[in-house]
Amino acid sequence: MSVAMKVALRIGHIKRGVPFSITRFYALGSHTSVQKAFSRLTKDGVLERVSKGFYVRPKPMVSMPSIKITTSAENVAKAWAREHGYKLVSQGQEAAYRLGFQSQAPMKKVYWSNGPSREFRVGNQAVEIRRISSQKLRWQNAPEGALLRGLLVTPPESIEVFELEQAMRRLSLTPTEERLAVKKLCALPLLNGWQAKLEQLGQVN
Repeated sequence: MSVAMKVALRIGHIKRGVPFSITRFYALGSHTSVQKAFSRLTKDGVLERVSKGFYVRPKPMVSMPSIKITTSAENVAKAWAREHGYKLVSQGQEAAYRLGFQSQAPMKKVYWSNGPSREFRVGNQAVEIRRISSQKLRWQNAPEGALLRGLLVTPPESIEVFELEQAMRRLSLTPTEERLAVKKLCALPLLNGWQAKLEQLGQVN
């Protein structure tokens, strides 16, 4: 079986609208032959290149099947992070908004990462990746991670202890989980300015 056939066969099993990297296919043949196969499939409309090295199988729009859609810039950014093993978390302003520390939602989708800064665009969508200190990426998908990033971009004097309590409620933590989260946050030098209020919050809980 030719490399082109092997590539086409494997691509046929990939879900439409899910971005993937060409590097997953390099084991099927030489880099040149795989790239040629991808080029041909892209020219034929089987694939759409959504970023350097990343492709997607277009899928028909539900309301108008004749129109093909690809994927979101956010999905491409996440695929890129998985491919390279980078951490990716919503920026502090996003966390602050979701926790009720800020009333204005961020105008642009931004992720903090330990990977290089860059931007992904798909159609009129854009997602920015900002390289940032690994300390600010701690507890990547855990509730205390969201609290950390929300607090990092919020002046301590602008938030009262009862608002910290409300933020905890938004995270749906049990009393035990709240105490543990507060203990972790109190131990971080990054949050020295929040120490007093976090300690008060710990006493409340």
